[in-house]
Amino acid sequence: MSIDTLKNSPELVDELKTSAQEQVEFMLSEDEEVRLLISEEEVKSVVRLGISNVISMLLDRLSSLIVILPECTEFSVLKTLYDIEWLCKVLPRMELMKDLVVKWTDASSEILVIAQKCELDSRILGVKVKLVEVTGKILEAVGYGIVIVPSKSRTCLLKIWLPFIRRLKTLVDAEGCEYEYRMDEDLCEFIEGSMVSLVLTLPSNDQAEVFGEWMRGIGLEGVKFPDLSEAFEVWCYRSKSAKRRLLERCDRLAIVNLGH
Repeated sequence: MSIDTLKNSPELVDELKTSAQEQVEFMLSEDEEVRLLISEEEVKSVVRLGISNVISMLLDRLSSLIVILPECTEFSVLKTLYDIEWLCKVLPRMELMKDLVVKWTDASSEILVIAQKCELDSRILGVKVKLVEVTGKILEAVGYGIVIVPSKSRTCLLKIWLPFIRRLKTLVDAEGCEYEYRMDEDLCEFIEGSMVSLVLTLPSNDQAEVFGEWMRGIGLEGVKFPDLSEAFEVWCYRSKSAKRRLLERCDRLAIVNLGH
């Protein structure tokens, strides 16, 4: 099949890509030789390069939406996001999900700067909702311990994406049924569950910052999503217990000092 044929047949390219993805998924789950092959560092290096390339492609295509380049539409951005979502499915089987999490975390600030410059219309809304869905996969991987990253990275993910997700949910709800793209109940519960699990893994001071941002959203904007009250109650209990243990230790030390 010639390159020209592929260039002139985007539908055929999509079909071939879908078929290839299905074949990869099958081999990763059923083929012992493939599982041995992907453990080789050379193969992992190629996959890591692919992860870097797809994140770079996402940033380029998002940037193109701002200047409305005719050759780059929201559909090309959505295709890239669907590819990243597919990676979230197969990379854990290759023990490479951490590489995607790190790349996504590093690119998150730039992704959101670009996304927030785009005017909110039916085209861009679909892209932003898909960004949230992909981010949910990243939050899930970190929050449930599939991927272990430093607390600084975990805190960064929450502090960057929490305000964006909250504002987007408010905007989508305010539009009612005008747009076809929605943050439905299943997606919201998925995001909340991942965030609750993730925030509970943070150091106490970082938790306090996240809860401060969350409560500001409730107090100033009246936005209750996501509901982090369960994690907040756990944090309060742990903080009180830690304070009580500290006071008890101080009392014991004072008694010992008085005895001497």
